[in-house]
Amino acid sequence: MAIAVVVLARSRNLFTVVVLSGAYSFLMATVLVALDAVDVAMTEASVGAGISTVLLLGALHLCRSEEAKPMRAPVAPLLIAAATGAVLVYGSLGLPAFSDPQAPIHQHVAPRYLNDGPRETGVPNVVTAVLASYRGYDTLGETTVVFTAGVGVIALLRRRRAKDEEPAK
Repeated sequence: MAIAVVVLARSRNLFTVVVLSGAYSFLMATVLVALDAVDVAMTEASVGAGISTVLLLGALHLCRSEEAKPMRAPVAPLLIAAATGAVLVYGSLGLPAFSDPQAPIHQHVAPRYLNDGPRETGVPNVVTAVLASYRGYDTLGETTVVFTAGVGVIALLRRRRAKDEEPAK
């Protein structure tokens, strides 16, 4: 993933950027599966790698294939990105170790879901109870993002096809 990011940052060919962005999204989806976040991985794969890649390729068809060189060095965005990264790293130092059995989530939230989930939601499957009931708004948001991205791609492709099919005068 780091290699893809470095090549993305240095590339001026927009087709290469779109393809590498799609590959990066697939790699990110793989990482999310390894972290047992399959629902987020599916959203990343469908939106990040699938729909976004098609949408960006459609947009690339409408413009030049080479990025224009910036008039001056983008120092301010670099400093903002570096400061944001430093704050995120600093904030992560206070988190418990990955898979720590004594982490607060394993002491309070997970046992409650396992013990009270079937009774509170009426759903015997704990994963379904968490996704559909406890995290219902989050799941609705993910579904809305996937649906909106799909509608955007269809609208873009339909508009382009309508222009191509107009009869010559």
